[in-house]
Amino acid sequence: MTGTTRSSADLDPRRRRILVRAWRRGIREMDLVIGGFADAEIATLSDAELDELELLMAEEDADIFRWVTGEVAIPERFRTAMFERMRGYVPDFEPPAGPEGQASGS
Repeated sequence: MTGTTRSSADLDPRRRRILVRAWRRGIREMDLVIGGFADAEIATLSDAELDELELLMAEEDADIFRWVTGEVAIPERFRTAMFERMRGYVPDFEPPAGPEGQASGS
């Protein structure tokens, strides 16, 4: 699994499968968000939270990206404590500022 920092050796088959899927999303930004969240929390998620995570991972990556970055409102079914925890794993996707405080490429 590209990017993962966690071993899956101590996980049950369901958690292993989710961890692999979390790091193979299709777009790198979602690998980092969902994969980073899974690395940190997969072992402690309840069965209900695992159900929720699997339901979320069935959604389109572009939609999930817009939800976690706040570009569009999160659908009611995903407005949960687990989703908010996952949003805590969103890296800074903004380009770094150039030498004069402007975004690179401007």
